[in-house]
Amino acid sequence: MQGYDPKKIEKKWQIFWKEHNTYEPQESYTKPKMYVLSMFPYPSGRIHMGHVRNYTIGDALARYYRKVGRNVLHPIGWDAFGMPAENAAIKHGVHPKKWTYENIDYMRKELDNLGLSFSRDREFATCDPLYTRWEQGFIIDMWNKGLLYRKKAAVNWCPHDKTVLANEQVIEGRCWRCDTEVVQKEIEQYFLKITAYAEELLQDLDKLEGNWPAQVIAMQRNWIGKSEGLKFLLRFDESSAKKAESEGFEVFTTRPDTIYGVTYAALAPEHPVVKRLIQKGLLDSKSVAKIEAMQNQSARMRQQAEKEGLFLGLYALHPLTGQKIPVWVANFVLTEYGSGAVMAVPAHDERDFAFAKKYNLPIKYVIKPKEGELDTSKAYTEPGILFDSGEFSGLPSEEAKERIIEYFEQKGLGEKTINYRLKDWLVSRQRYWGTPIPLIKCPKCGIVPEKKENLPVTLPEDVEITGEGNPLELHPTWKKTTCPQCGSEAERETDTLDTFVESSWYFLRYTTPRKFWEEVPFRKEDTDYWMPVDQYIGGIEHAILHLLYSRFFTKVLRDLGYVDIDEPFKKLLTQGMVLKDGAKMSKSKGNTVDPDDIIERFGADTARLFILFAAPPAKELEWSDSGVEGAYRFIRRFYERSANAQAELQQLPKIEHEKLSKEEKYARKKVYEAVVKSKEVYEKSFAFNTLIAACMEALNALSEQDNPLIWSEGYWILTNLLEPIIPHTSWEIAERFFKRANFAPLQVDENALEEGSITLAVTINGKRKTEIEVGKDASKEEILEKAKEAAAKWIEGKEIVKEIVVPGRLVNIVVKG
Repeated sequence: MQGYDPKKIEKKWQIFWKEHNTYEPQESYTKPKMYVLSMFPYPSGRIHMGHVRNYTIGDALARYYRKVGRNVLHPIGWDAFGMPAENAAIKHGVHPKKWTYENIDYMRKELDNLGLSFSRDREFATCDPLYTRWEQGFIIDMWNKGLLYRKKAAVNWCPHDKTVLANEQVIEGRCWRCDTEVVQKEIEQYFLKITAYAEELLQDLDKLEGNWPAQVIAMQRNWIGKSEGLKFLLRFDESSAKKAESEGFEVFTTRPDTIYGVTYAALAPEHPVVKRLIQKGLLDSKSVAKIEAMQNQSARMRQQAEKEGLFLGLYALHPLTGQKIPVWVANFVLTEYGSGAVMAVPAHDERDFAFAKKYNLPIKYVIKPKEGELDTSKAYTEPGILFDSGEFSGLPSEEAKERIIEYFEQKGLGEKTINYRLKDWLVSRQRYWGTPIPLIKCPKCGIVPEKKENLPVTLPEDVEITGEGNPLELHPTWKKTTCPQCGSEAERETDTLDTFVESSWYFLRYTTPRKFWEEVPFRKEDTDYWMPVDQYIGGIEHAILHLLYSRFFTKVLRDLGYVDIDEPFKKLLTQGMVLKDGAKMSKSKGNTVDPDDIIERFGADTARLFILFAAPPAKELEWSDSGVEGAYRFIRRFYERSANAQAELQQLPKIEHEKLSKEEKYARKKVYEAVVKSKEVYEKSFAFNTLIAACMEALNALSEQDNPLIWSEGYWILTNLLEPIIPHTSWEIAERFFKRANFAPLQVDENALEEGSITLAVTINGKRKTEIEVGKDASKEEILEKAKEAAAKWIEGKEIVKEIVVPGRLVNIVVKG
């Protein structure tokens, strides 16, 4: 028999699978389905170990479900628009389109080399015009429904390059290219009204409980950020109202129980009242400069910066006491939340407390603990009893919240309201490499959508990308067009869509075979059958925005009549990061491992086995060169031991289990324990490491008996169980030694499992040394006695500190000395 040659074996089967379209889903929708989807990659140029982990997990699941008779959809595509392509154009002078498609070609080969069982018929890139066409159609539908709208919003602006910057292009407040200090600039932007779905997005998280990680659900709930509270107008005193040319400003609070403790109010630097004071020249130049410095900080920077403020020379009147309250501008107040104004209660809010201490503002406590003394050296933020709160004194704080809201409503001072942290989704980008927004600016008709029959609106290729300004805005002819309503000369919108839009519906596109893509974005009968995605796999870094936007898009497309589902992803697995030397792999740290190198040296099956064996999928995985070498040795041993198998085994042999020897029974038991473990792993826990360990134990047990029938039965079963993990090797073994490759579901021989005894591992200080066989009903004392007898040579002369029996699994003896 020839030795294990992974290069030869893997190339052979990759060609076979491609030529035979082995992994295309059936278009007949009579079988039960399984839609397994890993988040698609950005074509950056090379795959990394995070890709290998993501796609190996998904591939193992897809292969398993094909074996058990499901119609499996397991597609791949490319999230192809985005800023890195423009950065490459600036740095290397290569067109984004050329850079993107060349990267796709290279990365596709890399993924092919891993033996991933993707459907190739349904592969696409989101920059393909045929994908853009349908996306632009959805955007037009949303515009017509009022779900897409335009308003002014602040952006990061580089005065030197005269361009809008994404948050990741702002490094410590400066432009990533020219190091110019970035400012905040208000320009017209497009928004999708995700807030119209805030409550449904929140409530439907309940449907995902148990199928999505609890951490992800919590993150989504916090991001949506529903809060109930009191909204009211904080009125200016007479002189301040004249100055500000306003009767007051609206505030929202979730703590109406603390309202008697208000000692100042704070406005965002962008608040209309602040702008009016500046426009009227009522603030000195030093104050204006300080406010403008706050305005030029992004929301993220302001949240991280030291709390800064400035008294505006205005006073508001407390709505219940009539006392004057000084009005400040503060960098910690954001226009994105509430009304851009807060009633500050320093005694009962840590942020307000720190600000009051810094500027020597009054601090008034109005809630005290139910038991114990009130500590006035810090803010008291827990529930308690109201005092110094007028007629509400003595009430528990929770009851007081409702009573005070009722009072405000009865007196016409304010109203109970619900607020969300979630804000509408800003989808316009002033960049070239993205989906053009299909809207037209007409001097007569205003902003109108392009006619759907004229879609797609494609990008011009004759552009120069320098990093200065938007190439579409600067193009001499592209934006010139005619109004689809009146025929007048008009201009195309030069903004492109946020790339999160493309990834918010790609999973629907996969459901329909390629031959229909010219006709529809996806067919109803296809989405009815395939959706929702049964198992979605991706990194925890996408736990909020991508998943939230995908959920929102699905609900919008439902309401537009395209689909009939509420949620896109039934189950979610978030895989952990791949680490090396304790840190996330990155080029900057110099700790990356090239998957191509691993495949070249050891083969794809080794990479796959190691990545699934090293750690459970949801946990971080620490890279280990010795672990890779160990995976290779196991596969080589597994392959080369196939010489012991009886060739041309057409069906599992019938074995009279009760007539077998102890070693033979034990070998069969270990094999069928692995069969039971496989169902639990593939369908529930995804703890592939435990399945691989069970297969390793079974192979060891098979090797310690010499019945060829037991060996052939067990070896074929292990080949079957390991096929989703090491497919090339398994297919080669199946063809060469069993003359078949139909990896079918395996039935468990209950006789092999129903032994009168059980086998337990014996470990010393956590390290496995031997094993023992005991009766199923053996007492703890009997087990320990037998374990110490078996482990005598390892514990002799040492002090036994602890004895641990894990029922059905192991005995651990802790010793010292």
